[in-house]
Amino acid sequence: MRDQGPRIFPEGFYWGAATASYQVEGGIENCDWAEAAREGKVPPCGIACDHYNRYEKDFDIAKELGHNCHRISVEWARIEPEEGKFDEREIGHYLAVLAALRARHIKPFITMWHFTLPQWFVEKGGFENPEAPKIFARYCGYVAQKLGNDCRHFSTMNEPLVFASNGWRRGTWPPFKAWPLMEHALQAVPGARPFVEKRTALRNVFLYFKIAKNLARAHNAAYDAIKAAAFGAEVGVVHQVILFHANWNPLNKLFAALLNWHWTHQFIKRIVRKTDSIGVNYYLHKKFGDTRAYEKTDMGWDVYPEGLCGALLMLKRYQKPLWVSEAGVADAHDAIRADYITRLVHAMHMAIEKGADVRGFMYWSLLDNYEWAQGFEKRFGLVEIDYTTLERNVRPSAYVYKEIIERNGLVE
Repeated sequence: MRDQGPRIFPEGFYWGAATASYQVEGGIENCDWAEAAREGKVPPCGIACDHYNRYEKDFDIAKELGHNCHRISVEWARIEPEEGKFDEREIGHYLAVLAALRARHIKPFITMWHFTLPQWFVEKGGFENPEAPKIFARYCGYVAQKLGNDCRHFSTMNEPLVFASNGWRRGTWPPFKAWPLMEHALQAVPGARPFVEKRTALRNVFLYFKIAKNLARAHNAAYDAIKAAAFGAEVGVVHQVILFHANWNPLNKLFAALLNWHWTHQFIKRIVRKTDSIGVNYYLHKKFGDTRAYEKTDMGWDVYPEGLCGALLMLKRYQKPLWVSEAGVADAHDAIRADYITRLVHAMHMAIEKGADVRGFMYWSLLDNYEWAQGFEKRFGLVEIDYTTLERNVRPSAYVYKEIIERNGLVE
């Protein structure tokens, strides 16, 4: 991975960063995470970064850093605050956000749903409801009809299996349902948040698999709805690849293959015929039989950006364009981020050399943000946020990334 020589990317390659509505916008109080915060189950989000009002300044920073693409999510609870009733003012807001990106020659990528659910949808059972795919597709079709002239790349959902796993297996996210014995298993997981309440039941095992299937059905229905509403738009899904790999031991290799099938291939096979491209998020790996001592991020995760290559190659078989829709590191002191980004880019280029059709890279995240059950403690941003003053401060690592963008690659 540390070999010498230039690593230049294809002409027209996209470079940028990503954000998600609930994590940065602020002021969203009618969703499941806000309700969980009011109940004391997760940290409150509140005004967050106030990106809802400061997006133009934030995009100015992205432009100054050389970014030519940016991934956002739109907030379902803002757009459809009551079932079947859509708020045109919020559509107007997101149209203004898209106009601000276009004015800065930054290509927008929209994710229709990034974890948070409108409270009315939760009260109908959320994705446990057999009608959830139809409800979700109606929302996606409406958004695509309104925003499809201003954005040509939509992802239906972000990390559906992370959503299902944390909500119905680990029990650390809404609706806080867990498998039996999971509380004890989580004690050994770096960065895992303790249970806020024990809703542990055997039936949650079956619910988890039901949710995973319903999410695939929801993606497929939303794909059709978006295609009908925004003719010619590219529609994909964003999946977090956990790279399971192994040493020489055949049993370890078999175990890694089984887990890759369970976590990645089982879901992708359900939706691959209704996706134009795949967004790849990468943060985690597990190498069976590995005795190496890894440096850790602030999340307690292994520093192993090289795994992005394997994550991309895992999806190469589906013969779809790939986007690195998220990859980044929690690093409050900005001590390892520049090197981490450089190594991510090396890994991505290696995947391209091996035949992966990678079209762009979006670092997570442009801004420090609300990191779900971790609150505001973990710092992923290229831009530091002072949560008292909301002042923005560009970190030195952001300029290393800018140099990579300007070169369209790495020259050593």
